[in-house]
Amino acid sequence: MKKSLFLLFLPFWLYSQDVSTEEVALKNGAIDIPGTLTYPTTNAAVPLVIFIHGSGNIDRNGNQVGVPSKANYIKTLADSLNTSGIAFFRYDKRTANTSNRSKVSSILLTDFAADARVAIDHFREDTRFASINLIGHSQGSLVAMLAMDAGISKFISLAGPGQSIDRSIVAQLEQQNADFARGAEDYFKELQETDTIVDVNPFLKAIFAPENQAFLKQWMQLDPAKEIAKITIPVLILNGEADFQVTVKDAENLQKNLPTAQMQIIPKMNHVLKEVQSMTENMQSYSDESFPLSRTLVDAISTFIKS
Repeated sequence: MKKSLFLLFLPFWLYSQDVSTEEVALKNGAIDIPGTLTYPTTNAAVPLVIFIHGSGNIDRNGNQVGVPSKANYIKTLADSLNTSGIAFFRYDKRTANTSNRSKVSSILLTDFAADARVAIDHFREDTRFASINLIGHSQGSLVAMLAMDAGISKFISLAGPGQSIDRSIVAQLEQQNADFARGAEDYFKELQETDTIVDVNPFLKAIFAPENQAFLKQWMQLDPAKEIAKITIPVLILNGEADFQVTVKDAENLQKNLPTAQMQIIPKMNHVLKEVQSMTENMQSYSDESFPLSRTLVDAISTFIKS
């Protein structure tokens, strides 16, 4: 029995010895975007993934700042890919860093793309890495498309929406309340025509609050289905079958506009990359790191990056 237990835990000990960690203090002008680089300790150059996060105040681990419960899905993905021989850089979104709050009066989606380009430029000449590859998750899928340049080898759209944000939000609201969906449709039209929304339904204020309106107006003008069509490097489109925020139809729409892209739909995987068995587990996994990351996801990413 003792021998069996030793063998069971040995691989984790080996992996912990073979991964190096560096804290990287990046800046985009006055904006702080610190991150963590983890990579297999080896004399050979390995591929590097730069992870670009989704909407909200997401930190480098995959958690919403200010929310006590943790999902840690980005960190878990980094750890898993490190053991597959892939380096991983993850950074705090500018909105997750309290030091940035006094430095900007407004934020646009293109600001997130500029931050991603800072990370890309930082690693461009680093000889430890054989290639630079982007994973854009959720909103980050579109951000990664906007940050794309000649130095990127491969791109993975992970749970990336396949239509503009106004259409996505209206479609999500239609599943909950038809009146709210119609109201949102009117607000997006008003925003497009006048740059502002005069009177917002209190039930929709979380979306259309005055401080969000400039951001939304720019975001709605950027269609990921059109942006992905411009990409010429290898692309992998991944979506979870259990994702109720970004659906399989979104993935299909992205591939429709870039037929050369590979696509894989991952059974039982939800939006935060966890494997779940029910809607209850789906909701719980957003705040509970004990739910397992999808192994199929890790295998799909590893195979694509290394091929």
